[in-house]
Amino acid sequence: MITSFKTIAGLIILGGMLSLTACNSGKPDASPGEVTSATEAPAAVQPEASPSPAADAGTVSEPGADDGAAAGAEPVTADPGAAAGASTVTEAAEAEAELVAPATPEERSKQLKELLEFAKQGKVPGVEYAAHSGLIDEVEAAWGEPDLKESAGKGMYSTYSGKNAVIGFNKGSKIFDVRSNASNLQSLTLEQIEEVLGKPDATSSLGSDKIYIYQAGKQYQLKFIIPESTGTVDHISVFSEQDSINNMAG
Repeated sequence: MITSFKTIAGLIILGGMLSLTACNSGKPDASPGEVTSATEAPAAVQPEASPSPAADAGTVSEPGADDGAAAGAEPVTADPGAAAGASTVTEAAEAEAELVAPATPEERSKQLKELLEFAKQGKVPGVEYAAHSGLIDEVEAAWGEPDLKESAGKGMYSTYSGKNAVIGFNKGSKIFDVRSNASNLQSLTLEQIEEVLGKPDATSSLGSDKIYIYQAGKQYQLKFIIPESTGTVDHISVFSEQDSINNMAG
């Protein structure tokens, strides 16, 4: 009886052990992926790396950044048009200075002596065309039509106001009289003229105008025309009497 009881108890214990073994064998082992995930988990919470110095440098203006803007700016240069303008203004000022009346006896003496030298060539200052050798056609080709053309005395006279000049010519178109009324002449008095050139070789009158004549070589006369009303020169004339007679009147 006792032996049977022990046998039964042993079988019960053996059955429990077998059941326990069966349960353990039915549980699957952990997969390799689970092990790997558990191992890599700490990397997910690592802080992000700080930006590299090169990345920081990209947010800072480079020293040469403004150089490009400066290079893009147009350089300040002198305006050729203004220089030219300046040049034109300078030339105009010089031309005007030549017409300023002489302020000292020395300047006046120089001016009057130059007038006589020009007259010996048949010319007046500022006019390139000469009495006796020049033609009115040459004047008109260069200066254009005159402001006024009229008959006077022994020929025709063309007035060019912008040139301060009047050109007298005969019927053969030869110039016999070149006149100038430039402003630097119009302050001269007879006394000042005589101080430098001496007494005139001849005098004449035309209305209220007095004409003082100086011989300039064999061919020409230098005339100063002084109205009684002003007592100063109105204009000068370089005159070729020979050509005033040879007017092809026939």
